[in-house]
Amino acid sequence: MLCTIGDLIEDVVVWLHGDLKNQIQNQLNIGSDTDSIIVRTRGGSAANVAMFGALTGTPSRFVGQVGNDKLGEQLCASLRESGVDVCTVAKGRTGSIVVIVQPNGERTFLTDRGVASQLSLFDAAHLAGVSIVHVPTYSLALDPLATTAIQYIRAAHTAGALISVDASSTSVLRDYGIDRYAALIASIAPDVFLCNNNEAALLNIDSAHPMPGALLTVIKRGALPVMAITAAGAVTEVATPPVANIVDTTGAGDAFAAGFLPTYASSRNIEDAIMHGNLTAARVLRSPGATLEVA
Repeated sequence: MLCTIGDLIEDVVVWLHGDLKNQIQNQLNIGSDTDSIIVRTRGGSAANVAMFGALTGTPSRFVGQVGNDKLGEQLCASLRESGVDVCTVAKGRTGSIVVIVQPNGERTFLTDRGVASQLSLFDAAHLAGVSIVHVPTYSLALDPLATTAIQYIRAAHTAGALISVDASSTSVLRDYGIDRYAALIASIAPDVFLCNNNEAALLNIDSAHPMPGALLTVIKRGALPVMAITAAGAVTEVATPPVANIVDTTGAGDAFAAGFLPTYASSRNIEDAIMHGNLTAARVLRSPGATLEVA
């Protein structure tokens, strides 16, 4: 079973017409109307990975905190309908993120995480039957969630589960501090560390310098081949198949994790795991928001 620790929030996805910078500087009609397309979906990196895992055949569990409100109830129901075992604390106010999408699918986030970082309850029962624990860096940046997530990581590691961490966000990494973050990951010693090109550059990761402490570093490089580097320095590159009609990149990294991790956990075959990750991510790239529903 795949277990994710972290955030379940609402994504409000907004498509503006034309270049985003020009829209904001020149074409956004302040105090009036601007034509756009808006879609509300379930979001949150940890919840996304659990949902994509469940929808592609991997038993999945989500552990986190949502608000004690209608939105929180709806988001939990959406996860359950996808086949996820939902283990949440309901207290406070559920968060939302406005995702502004450019025509090329690139995104800008306006973030209100609500109580997503307030989880303080550790329950060892949530690790029953779990063979993979995946934690986005969003879950490691703020207490009390960060302390709770590390409790789950330590317990899962002791039980022999595969531990995965995703770098998640350049802005979160900068706010946390690069040296401090490197020390955190070294202390966690994940089996898999996932990041994209921008995050890798910020963390000074490349083919010759994998993430310190991680047994395997995986760098997702957009249309370029995915690169995986072992702690011993062995490099594997797997081509990323071209994706036609990209709608939105929201959730593509989470989908990659959901495809990659179960295959890697069961086989330790890096190439096969990357191929499964790419296939799942491609479905999300053709979908509005973090979904597998092709537009």
